[in-house]
Amino acid sequence: MGVLNVTPDSFSDGGQFYDPKQALNHALQLIEDGADIIDIGGEASGPSSQYVSLQEEIQRVIPVIQAIRKHSKVPISVDTYKSEVANQALIHGANIINDITAFRADNTMLEVIKKHQAKICIMYSKDATARTTKTAQTYQNIMTHIYSFLKTRLILLEQAGIPKQNIIIDPGMGAFLSTIPHYSYQVIAQLAKLKKLHPHILIGMSRKSFLLGDTPSREAKAQALSVIALQNGASILRTHDVKNLKSYLEQVFLLPES
Repeated sequence: MGVLNVTPDSFSDGGQFYDPKQALNHALQLIEDGADIIDIGGEASGPSSQYVSLQEEIQRVIPVIQAIRKHSKVPISVDTYKSEVANQALIHGANIINDITAFRADNTMLEVIKKHQAKICIMYSKDATARTTKTAQTYQNIMTHIYSFLKTRLILLEQAGIPKQNIIIDPGMGAFLSTIPHYSYQVIAQLAKLKKLHPHILIGMSRKSFLLGDTPSREAKAQALSVIALQNGASILRTHDVKNLKSYLEQVFLLPES
């Protein structure tokens, strides 16, 4: 899953793709690099990010979806917690809604997903809102905590009539869990426990704070950790650097045994 931020205040790319033409070019490059899904975000979620109105988010996201659809049939995911943004995105060609609040911010999201028979990704976060904080959250057992949270949300999705095959779960990473780095590493190491809960697991560790260091250093660490995540049950890797991650994983998994 290739990340495409169409925001001026993204922590990871500094608004490089805020312009729709630049966004389209980057999306096409991600597809050429091997992205199986493009994940478009119209509102940043970092601690210093700003709230975006419904209309502004729609104006940022929909033209990019439309532009991509003129060139490619690649599945498009939209990173939003607003049900009307999701509704408009799905009308204009998106396939997946990536809700980092797990519909805590807007429970009308479930009606939209059911109406469009779309896929939805729900993520664990220590914060109920879409804007994460720098809280050093502590856990007695982080996997038990995440498992319980996601199980509760899955029950609500089932009650709303969302088919299991249309659901993806995301345990969260970095500040979404805590500003204490070791919790993210614990999740990656114990990811197989979530496989018992649901078969489709997304991991988004690319450039996250728990990796420490500058961007190249973080991406290198994310590549290595992606191997562990895949071996422990991840089925989707969300990344800013599709080309290098794909190349790295191909080398790891396709090299003959010595």
